[in-house]
Amino acid sequence: MENPEPLPPSEPRRQAIDPADLIVGLGRGLAVIESFDDEHARMTCAEVAERTGLPRTSARRHLLSLCHYGYADTDGKRFWLSPRVLRLGQSYLESARLPRLVQPFIQRLSMQCGETANVSVLDGHEIVYVARSNSPRVVSIGFLAGARVPAHVVAPGPVLLAELSEEAQTAWLDRHEFAAFTASTPVDRAGFAEQVQLARRRGCGISVGQLDGGLSGVAVPLKDRRGECRAALGMTLQTAAWSEARIVETLLPPLLETAATLRVLL
Repeated sequence: MENPEPLPPSEPRRQAIDPADLIVGLGRGLAVIESFDDEHARMTCAEVAERTGLPRTSARRHLLSLCHYGYADTDGKRFWLSPRVLRLGQSYLESARLPRLVQPFIQRLSMQCGETANVSVLDGHEIVYVARSNSPRVVSIGFLAGARVPAHVVAPGPVLLAELSEEAQTAWLDRHEFAAFTASTPVDRAGFAEQVQLARRRGCGISVGQLDGGLSGVAVPLKDRRGECRAALGMTLQTAAWSEARIVETLLPPLLETAATLRVLL
């Protein structure tokens, strides 16, 4: 693994980097961190090596280093991430321009519509929510900033996939795992590809009960002044309260208006 793993088509590099300038060990350490998930919360060195493709001795050294710097803990056999890892994501949320720029606009949108608004981006095969308004409701629903969900089960997924080139879109679809969450979840390539094409034609994405039977969502692309898609602007809603027709009639206009306002600022 001397050469860094190439980024998938959905994550193009903004500029070419000479491999000689890269710190391969840093990439390996990040791969070790990313190998932990809900199903692999505690792992041995051998399990981390298997999931990352690293030699077992290398995986062990990286794990011990993470423990030394406070990003992991161990009982001597198994390793797990510590809360300090959250600082990495928090650093992005606090330093990135996009979440800070959109916050007052999505707050105003939320007050106007009475629902929680959010902004999300595509990170590989997941949607990551980077900003969220505070709903005027006592109890609000939706994803907190930093939440990650599979891209095929929420409205921003088709919206952001629709903005990729055909080549990148095809490669993404070929590699994605279409796990089922409800009876409405698209579980194959063809079904989700239809949703992507529909989002491209309509300029918005609408999901109904694909992640949770009681939740629906709507999203529109957030484009900059050059016409490049930077993120998705959306809302998570209660299915019982919002039919698709009502979403289109009531929520889509203010979402599009807010996206148009932000376009000149991005």
